[in-house]
Amino acid sequence: MLQNTDSGAGPLHGLRVLDFTRVLSGPFCTALLGDLGAHIIKVEPPQGDDYRAIGPMRDGHSALFSVVNRNKQSLVLDLKQPEAVALVHQLAAEVDIVVENFRPGVADKLGIGYGQLSALNPRLIYTSISGFGQNGPAARRPAYDIVIQAMSGIMESTGFPDGPPTLVGEAITDVLSGLFASWGTLAALIGRDRSGQGTHVDAAMFDATLSFTVTAVARYLFTGKDARRVGNRHPLSAPFGAYRAKDGHFVLAILNNKLFAQFAQVIDRDDLAQDPRFASDEQRSQHEPLLRAAIESWAADLTVSDVVERFEKGAIPAAPIWTVRQALDSDQARYRQLLQDTDDPRLPGLRLPRQPIQFSAWENTPARPAPDLGADTDAILHGLLGLGLDKIAALRDLGVFGRQTPLEHTGDPS
Repeated sequence: MLQNTDSGAGPLHGLRVLDFTRVLSGPFCTALLGDLGAHIIKVEPPQGDDYRAIGPMRDGHSALFSVVNRNKQSLVLDLKQPEAVALVHQLAAEVDIVVENFRPGVADKLGIGYGQLSALNPRLIYTSISGFGQNGPAARRPAYDIVIQAMSGIMESTGFPDGPPTLVGEAITDVLSGLFASWGTLAALIGRDRSGQGTHVDAAMFDATLSFTVTAVARYLFTGKDARRVGNRHPLSAPFGAYRAKDGHFVLAILNNKLFAQFAQVIDRDDLAQDPRFASDEQRSQHEPLLRAAIESWAADLTVSDVVERFEKGAIPAAPIWTVRQALDSDQARYRQLLQDTDDPRLPGLRLPRQPIQFSAWENTPARPAPDLGADTDAILHGLLGLGLDKIAALRDLGVFGRQTPLEHTGDPS
């Protein structure tokens, strides 16, 4: 991989990425690469990425688009025009990575598939993100987060025993597939440095989400049993979950006999550590309702703050349940700089997240705001391909950059 000695530039400084992705999974993947210093060229259709029009909106700008398209440039191309495809072919020869999340087969039809671009640049890393992968009986099936949550087992194992299967409160399958795609892309780069050859990285939301369900998969492989809905507790351990105090809920995590004995002392119930029903983690899980009753009886007259303080003094893992606002505004998140102040005249006071890994050799660099639609088209074509302004103007007259008619704002996604 390219080496870099500039502590402010990031470990991926010097890598160029041609980004055909839109909405969430693909843009999240390339945002992670951009956070680490890669040069991201986001190729958009004339109407722009759909996420530009999805709320919540502020001053005409989408929060979702702004967050996952930080550190990118915007190049508008109408890929229905042969001249636009020809430009992509020229760009593919100048970049290290292409990332796309079209439906399988669409990139090939457009003339920008792996086979077509790798023939022009054999060292190219070409990453495809899709719902079910590039092959298999479900490959052409449309996929959204809710579809993958439903088909991966996550929904069936989430919720309370007497309630329906429940969505995880985040578009987790999009985020997971974007994360795995970035990981696969970087692994492919290391392989390319050794072999000299590029490759096609095939990342599927379905595959990534199944790989994420580690405890459910492990349970099935060893017992043949599906994960069951257990509400706000661990499916295999106890006491390990959310419990009620006087003014709210807290979480507690006990995973071995030593911790359980310490826990029993903290709640003044040493008898629990001697009870044969709680002699092992598996037995404690079987008798979890008894432990829940003991914990909530002890905590009934205590605030969450008092409960957490007592458990922390006893070296027991416990915590309050925070909102996203509380988490982001916490002293820990501020110290770790998980949000960055971003200079954007369009959105005064803008803060953006960054990738969460810290490196001793590279400093965190300020995030650049998401680009306006097509803002960098001329600069990219001139700077990277050497096209003169007259040539760019002629391409514009041919409709290569389309007629930019941004999508209407639609408010919050339902």
